[in-house]
Amino acid sequence: MMNKADKLKQAVRTLFRTCNDMVDKMHLVDAIQRLGIDHLFQEEISSTLSDINGSQFASNSLHEVALRFRLLRENGFWVSPDVFKIFKGEDVRFTDAISNEPRGLLSLYNGAHLLVHDETELVEAISFARDHLQSICDSSELKPPLADQVKRALDLPLPRAYKRMEALHYMFEYGQEEGHIVVLLDLAKLEFNLLQHVHLKELKSFSQYASFLDIYTYTK
Repeated sequence: MMNKADKLKQAVRTLFRTCNDMVDKMHLVDAIQRLGIDHLFQEEISSTLSDINGSQFASNSLHEVALRFRLLRENGFWVSPDVFKIFKGEDVRFTDAISNEPRGLLSLYNGAHLLVHDETELVEAISFARDHLQSICDSSELKPPLADQVKRALDLPLPRAYKRMEALHYMFEYGQEEGHIVVLLDLAKLEFNLLQHVHLKELKSFSQYASFLDIYTYTK
C-alpha cells in the first residue's frame, strides 16, 4: 500500500509540473485540499497558490472568480471583494443573471464566509447566495453530488467545516464530478486506508497495554 501511495504521489507531482492553465491549477489545489491529502503536497500547493495570486486573472464565471477568492483567502493571501463587482448591476446589487447558477452560487457562498470585519459586500453576498441556493434546493432541481454539497454548505459553510469529515464526504462525491482526476481519488482512498491501519495498530497496542496493567494490578 505504501509503495502504491508513493507512485501516486509522484503522479500528482507530475500534474503540478505539467498543469499550465490557471483554472486547472485552482481545481487541482481545491480537490487536493478537500480530499484531505494537502499535507502531502505543501510545497507544490504553496508554489501554485503564489503563482495564482501573482498572475493576471479575468473570468466571467462566478464559480471561477469565487473559487480563486476562497483558495487565496483561506491560504493567507489578500483578495479584495471588488472581484465580485462584475456580477453586480448599477444598483451595486448582484444581478439576477447569476441567480440560477448553483455551482457559482455555492462557490460564492463558501468564499464569502472568509469575510473579515466590516466587509458588508461579503455579508450581502452570503445573504444573496444563501437565499437563491435555498430556493433551488426547495425546487429539487439539483442532482448529486452538487445537491449534497449545497445542503451541507447551508448547514455549515466549507471554511467552517471540520476538514476530516468534509474529506470523507468529498471522497464519495469527487468521483461523480465531471473532469475529476482519478489519481487524486485513488491516493485519497489509499491514504485514508493507511491512516485507518495506523489507528487500528495504535488501538491494538493500547488494548494490550491496558490488559497488561489489569494483569499486573491483579497479581500485585
